[in-house]
Amino acid sequence: MYITPRSRTTMHRSPQQGPTMHRSPQRGPTMATNNEDDYKVKDTNPQLGEKWPNGGSYGGRGWMNGGEKVGTTYDLVEQTQYLYVRVVKARDLPVSGVTGSCDPYVEVKMGNYKGRTKQFENKRDPEWNQVFAFSKERIQASTLEVFLKEREMVGRDEYVGRVVFDLNEVPTRVPPDSPLAPQWYRLEDRRGHGKVMGELMLAVWMGTQADEAFPEAWHTDTAFVQGEGIFSIRSKVYMTPKLWYLRVNVIEAQDVIPNDVSRAPEIFAKVQVGNQVLRTKVSLPNTMNPLWNEDFVFVVAEPFEEQLVLTIEDRVHSAKDDVLGKTILPVSTFEKRLDHRPVHSRWFNLEKHGFGFMESDMRKELKFSSRVHLRICLEGGYHVLDESTMYVSDTRPTARQLWKPPVGILEVGILGAQGLLPRKTKNGRGTTDAYCVAKYGQKWIRTRTILDSFAPKWNEQYTWEVYDPCTVITLGVFDNCHLGGTENQGNGISSVRDSRIGKIRIRLSTLESHRVYANSYPLLVLHPSGVKKMGELQLVVRFTSLSLANMIYLYGHPLLPKMHYVHPFTVNQIDSLRFQAMNIVATRLGRAEPPLRKEVVEYMLDVDSHLWSMRRSKANFFRIMSILSGTISVSRWFGDVCNWKNSITSVLVHILFFILLWYPELILPTMCLYMFFIGLWNYRYRPRYPPQMDIKLSWAEAVHPDELDEEFDTFPTSRQHEIVRMRYDRLRSVAGRIQTVVGDLATQGERFQSLLSWRDPRATSLFIMFCLFAAVVLYMTPFRVVTLLVGSYTLRHPRFRSKLPSVPYNFFKRLSSRADSLL
Repeated sequence: MYITPRSRTTMHRSPQQGPTMHRSPQRGPTMATNNEDDYKVKDTNPQLGEKWPNGGSYGGRGWMNGGEKVGTTYDLVEQTQYLYVRVVKARDLPVSGVTGSCDPYVEVKMGNYKGRTKQFENKRDPEWNQVFAFSKERIQASTLEVFLKEREMVGRDEYVGRVVFDLNEVPTRVPPDSPLAPQWYRLEDRRGHGKVMGELMLAVWMGTQADEAFPEAWHTDTAFVQGEGIFSIRSKVYMTPKLWYLRVNVIEAQDVIPNDVSRAPEIFAKVQVGNQVLRTKVSLPNTMNPLWNEDFVFVVAEPFEEQLVLTIEDRVHSAKDDVLGKTILPVSTFEKRLDHRPVHSRWFNLEKHGFGFMESDMRKELKFSSRVHLRICLEGGYHVLDESTMYVSDTRPTARQLWKPPVGILEVGILGAQGLLPRKTKNGRGTTDAYCVAKYGQKWIRTRTILDSFAPKWNEQYTWEVYDPCTVITLGVFDNCHLGGTENQGNGISSVRDSRIGKIRIRLSTLESHRVYANSYPLLVLHPSGVKKMGELQLVVRFTSLSLANMIYLYGHPLLPKMHYVHPFTVNQIDSLRFQAMNIVATRLGRAEPPLRKEVVEYMLDVDSHLWSMRRSKANFFRIMSILSGTISVSRWFGDVCNWKNSITSVLVHILFFILLWYPELILPTMCLYMFFIGLWNYRYRPRYPPQMDIKLSWAEAVHPDELDEEFDTFPTSRQHEIVRMRYDRLRSVAGRIQTVVGDLATQGERFQSLLSWRDPRATSLFIMFCLFAAVVLYMTPFRVVTLLVGSYTLRHPRFRSKLPSVPYNFFKRLSSRADSLL
């Protein structure tokens, strides 16, 4: 639904229900689908928060839009009250009489919820600086207890003291108020009858998720613990590592001496950066100065941890290569290029294989005179693609000097999910520990994990800068499978991998500026058993335009930086480089804490989108047919006009034809005016929601079970030979029909070429004589008369038509083509 951001109308929550499963008519052989309404985007009515006073800051500065600041502080989510407890430090703690040391930790207890800090060993003045957040909806006690305990050798912790707070006296903090200052509190004994030795510095207040302590807090809705310590997965913001293209031009080598001088060497160069390995072609034989002049492109990420390793090798036979020389170059030393200016080449000395790890004195004695000529640079004018160009979320070049100011702000409020299905089993019952991941540009976000809930509530808001409106934000929901439990059998996902719940994409260009979209998106996943709705994701999205002129200016410029068009990559290079970029991003994000796991990154970046799928092939075929349906409909309508199926329409077309014939200057204005009125008419039927996954368009509800099994098969295949043979025969059948269509198109084109090729002397003679006669007639006859005769003949009444094909059609079909020369 649409909500204007300046509206102050309070919206009440509408009850949300999980998806109801219905049996619907089958489009496929054995597929059963849900109710069609379950797969549509729906309106929601969340009770969104109000803008905070002076809350128009983003990134430490105010974004101005027409003199008014754009509020971006948690006004797109439902405000949730939290009780925050900041445990700062302690002092003057007593020493244990049993161990003779002090190993303290703090336990915060609110009813059945407990949070525990880390434990220090032998420290009387520990400092924790940890924050705990208790959701007000789950608070069932009237007091907050903070215990200071000490670990004992016998396995039972010793009670040191406590601090008790009455919730009625806890202050409320509303941003942008200053943070609440912590205070020292004397510890009480267990019964509260007196003070004990030691003090604890605490800060306790009521706040919302807009509090700056919210991201770093340990949340009780992510960790429900009864006497076992706390395990929490907090929200996290990740940044994609800065990716560069490394271009290596291997030009030549000098004085390369093979190990076996009795044979003609087959020398080639191998370049390796990390796990990326590329080889040159084999040089001409019988030469000690091989020449290649080949270009290689790799993907590297800052900070540059990998080194470029170049080896000169001699191919002895298919299973053995002799290393003749080697050089190792750090990537950080290479020149960074921002455009297509030439880069100076350099000569690098080669070390003899096996001498690289000897002592320095010995290496001087065994100095090798071979060297290699290279031209190396880091390309800053390209955008390193780690996602498909169809769903690209960032188009900026690598070099920051080439960036332009942002044209908008994207704000996404992740409210929660509804109707999630159980993904694993704990204690004999199904459960789901869900979290949401969003990716746009270089910024990834991960919400906190809500434990054991089929309707998790995150209520987290995030903001991105937008540099191009023709980009896509991707959001995915996953089940955290690293918290224990057994994965459901038969879903094809390992228990050590976070399982997919669903993914949605929103193209920013489909959003109206300064509008708030509050919708519930279905989460659809394709399983080997068919398409399945896993629940619904509730989002609130707002795209704010900072400069309408700059945004319109972008529509006339290329999507990618100009280097992609000045010096483009081949299709194979683009696929290979994208795969390497995805691997680097997945590896780097997997090293964060908490890690964004590889299976999550690969799912968000569509790592398997290039694999063969009969279902996707069908979907693309019917997409083409849908595009051609308009042309086919127009041709059928024109055929009905020519055949006088509707006399009134045919007469009107004749009148329009005569008017345009006598006034040809009205043709183009009439066409433009016609499209203008069509656009105005279609405004009534404009889309009300951002586009979402369409199971009919994806051909997911009509796919054959064996085709699904083929899509989920590994590469290379792991199926039996009989199944692979059947699928190969099916693929041959489909490819045969495609081959026939392509051959027919080629035949028609070759017939046009044969008109003047004298392959058929009689046909060419007839055609050139017709061209001569037509030239004379057209020169002598006014153009209006010729058009009138041709148009009248085309629109003639059916009684003047013959059922036999026309003469030009018969002549064209008789022309020869190169199909006669095919084997």
